[in-house]
Amino acid sequence: MSRTKKPHLSDDHAVALADLFRLLGDPTRLRIVVACLRTPLPVSDIADRLGLSVSLVSHHLRLLKGARLVRADRQGKQVFYGADDMHVRRMIEDMVTHVGEH
Repeated sequence: MSRTKKPHLSDDHAVALADLFRLLGDPTRLRIVVACLRTPLPVSDIADRLGLSVSLVSHHLRLLKGARLVRADRQGKQVFYGADDMHVRRMIEDMVTHVGEH
């Protein structure tokens, strides 16, 4: 019988991970992250795509950036937001695929 090593999750990491899932538990924030997974977008484009106000999107992006789920890259006068790294991109893409399987 093969035994696989179970990942260890310390109390601190469990709290941090639960906070990330809680943050992504808001449908608006989740839609914002999904909108900028492939190509970094400025706030106005995200707002237009999702039918939201720029101020609401900016508020959510501030929270997502603080949690390192998105990053901001300034290009001239505009700031473009995209997935912080490949871990975030893969996690979100895998979960979107998972819920779409049924």
